[in-house]
Amino acid sequence: MTTHVSPSRPSRSAYARWAGRAVVLTGAPALALLSAPASADVPAGWGEQTEHQGLDALHTLGLFLGAPLLLVVLIAVAVYLPAMIRGDKLLPDHSAGEAQWIGGPRQGVAELPAPDGADSRAGGASGSW
Repeated sequence: MTTHVSPSRPSRSAYARWAGRAVVLTGAPALALLSAPASADVPAGWGEQTEHQGLDALHTLGLFLGAPLLLVVLIAVAVYLPAMIRGDKLLPDHSAGEAQWIGGPRQGVAELPAPDGADSRAGGASGSW
């Protein structure tokens, strides 16, 4: 079975691509024109205010230091409170723990072959000075 392709007639996907490009190119300027500032009058009583009210030092410290610290404390409480209620340990236990040999014999050193003599290399690592 042979399918003939006609190069003179563009496919529907070419029309869809052309239409999509046209929408994008005309839509961007239209959105820019729609986002122009509104020409509204200032409400009565707002126009006479020439004095800007600023924050004093205490309010500034409360805003820029107190609010983030409060947020950190709230997050820490949200993380640690459920574990504290369950009675979990929150800090790792660094007391003398059992030594681990990852990838070693399951029964410990009892499975290792004993050295045959003074020249034997069985039994683990060795070193000399």
